Amino acid sequence: MVVTNSNVTQLLQAWNAGDQAALEKLLPQVQAELHRLAAHYMHQQTPDHLLQATALVNEAWLHLIDWRNVSWQSRAHFFGVAAILMRRILVDEARKQQAQKHGGKAIRVTLGAAEEMAWQQSPELIALDDALKTLAQFDERRSRIVELRFFGGLSVEETAEVLGVSPRTIAREWRLAQAWLYRELNRK
Repeated sequence: MVVTNSNVTQLLQAWNAGDQAALEKLLPQVQAELHRLAAHYMHQQTPDHLLQATALVNEAWLHLIDWRNVSWQSRAHFFGVAAILMRRILVDEARKQQAQKHGGKAIRVTLGAAEEMAWQQSPELIALDDALKTLAQFDERRSRIVELRFFGGLSVEETAEVLGVSPRTIAREWRLAQAWLYRELNRK
């Protein structure tokens, strides 16, 4: 079977409707993409990181399978949620490691530096996560755009589809969110 966006979307919707056979068909179709996302995240971790890509995928699946009442809009929506779950798993792990090793002191970085090294070191990941939480307090949509674009790897068009707005709106708000995060991460 050729994997297409519509195949995945149909299987997600069938799974959402309670069809367990759809979940069994869905798993092999999305497993490779989930592993690619996890490998991307793990590649940017320090070599001594406790989680491996497969463990991260498995942990994300455990969370996704519990989402019984979600109405999957599309393949992009599913992978956006999966990427956000992976990010949260890694942030939680980073917070645990930092609490054990460094006494919980986060440092601030630029968004550009964060993009280059992403999750290389726990304090930078935590600083970016904290900045996103602050952004979400006054602009939830821009925070979601950053999650979907930066962490989820979704295109402008896929992000627009997930959030139900135009690609033009996403592009504009993405630029504004980047500017805000740049200022927030560079505050002294």
